[in-house]
Amino acid sequence: MHFGIISPPVPGHLHPFGALGRELLERGHQVTLIHMEDVRAKAVAENLGFLPIGYQDHPPGSLPESLALLGRLDGFAALRFTVNAVRKTTQMFCRDAPGVIQNAKVDVLLVDQTEPAGCTIAEHLGIPFITICNALNLNEEPDIPPPFTCWRWCESPWARARNRLGYRVSAIVMAPVSRVIAHYRSEWRLTRQSYLDQSFSTLAQISQLPPGFDYPRKNLPPTFHYTGPLRKPQLITIPFPWERLNGRPLVYASLGTLQNGRDRVFQIFAEACSTLDVQLVLAGISAETARAFAGKPLAVAYAPQIQVLQKAALTLTHAGLNTVLDSLSCAVPMVAVPINYEQPAIAERVRWTGAGEVIPFSALEIGKLRQLISTVLNTASYKQSAVSSAKAVQSAGGVRRAADIIESVIAQ
Repeated sequence: MHFGIISPPVPGHLHPFGALGRELLERGHQVTLIHMEDVRAKAVAENLGFLPIGYQDHPPGSLPESLALLGRLDGFAALRFTVNAVRKTTQMFCRDAPGVIQNAKVDVLLVDQTEPAGCTIAEHLGIPFITICNALNLNEEPDIPPPFTCWRWCESPWARARNRLGYRVSAIVMAPVSRVIAHYRSEWRLTRQSYLDQSFSTLAQISQLPPGFDYPRKNLPPTFHYTGPLRKPQLITIPFPWERLNGRPLVYASLGTLQNGRDRVFQIFAEACSTLDVQLVLAGISAETARAFAGKPLAVAYAPQIQVLQKAALTLTHAGLNTVLDSLSCAVPMVAVPINYEQPAIAERVRWTGAGEVIPFSALEIGKLRQLISTVLNTASYKQSAVSSAKAVQSAGGVRRAADIIESVIAQ
């Protein structure tokens, strides 16, 4: 089969697709990423095919500039910027992707749940598609808080009312994207979609969450599958100064790929750890910048995350989903400092599972952070919860089970 991938252009979504794509390649399929030119290198690095689109509004060089600006924004400014960027990407897919998909004779689309264009394009072309949930699941349920809130899970009438209001607000915020979809569905004479769940596949919905990391759900379709993180060993070896590890409990700190320009946050991490008996590893900052930080942390621009986490006692994280899932996979408890987007919701799930604690970005302070780090490191229950989560990840099946499901439903 020839699989085409429709994904947001950010690393947190492209990395899981890369692992899934390589798994399908190893099974004899053809896999092609369809996107703007700036994403070509990601496809090449994973040995995937690539079909470029979007030259007129996403010329080469525009994505790095956009992501760099996004990484510096907070609050409403970040939200407004993100919605506009998603609208432009959705417009690009609907305008340019159908032609290249047809010409390349793609048989099946693998569509990120956060990109509603994939469903509409698949319907327009009359080809099947499968939903891949690389972020928190967007499936709406009355008892489940919207994924862009820090609300705690609660089964009560007031919580359901709060959640319903949250979903309505989310729909209003995402209205510019919905209007693009509505325009093309009308132009292509497709049935109008009234709510987001209508853009999810009826064949299979595959989530890279382990079952225990999602709140208890009651309304998921039988075609929904929790497979755990979509991961495969990296094709290239990432250098790391292993000889500099000194044997003390290792604290791994990462702000992901979009937020790693926040040097002040890394500095606070360093000061909080400087009086503790730990060794701090900062990933995503230059050694030169970190040289002036308290405690002389080990700093690298990029780390082999899984390998470092296998030696770690604790993760300091912005609560990006991939870092959180990698930490859970390695049974490493966390202290989360969520900054934007769905990170507060992910951080709340870390606390809910018992695998860590949370300090809001607005309340980040050296003394409080140091206290939380010490508490998580020295309280056995956090490690025990992380170990339980690691077992859930291992039993979920990962990328192999995801590929099994895809092959099974396509063969029917």
